[in-house]
Amino acid sequence: MSQEVNEFIEKVKEPWQAELCRHLRQVVHDAIPDVQERIQYNKPHFLKNKKYAAVISTSKDAVSFTIFNAAELDLPEGLFEGPAERKTIKFRSGQQMDGEMLTGLIKQASNTL
Repeated sequence: MSQEVNEFIEKVKEPWQAELCRHLRQVVHDAIPDVQERIQYNKPHFLKNKKYAAVISTSKDAVSFTIFNAAELDLPEGLFEGPAERKTIKFRSGQQMDGEMLTGLIKQASNTL
């Protein structure tokens, strides 16, 4: 795990957002054991074979999680938004994250990277 990503998470001001970032990071590592991490555009990017697999970003009241290479995914209705090749889910305070579902989606999306 990258020290840069550790520092990003440590700087997140809202405790619930920092905790969610840690969980999302673990989801990516569970789905892609050899994932590479780096900070790009001031947010954690996760790569497989030098191609984007996922990104975590924070805003004032949400944490966004983007899955790349998502065109072939069978996504739950109404949870994700964005173009076919990358889908984003936004979490707000108190909203539950389905780690098992996200792990499966990332595994599936990253299989062809």
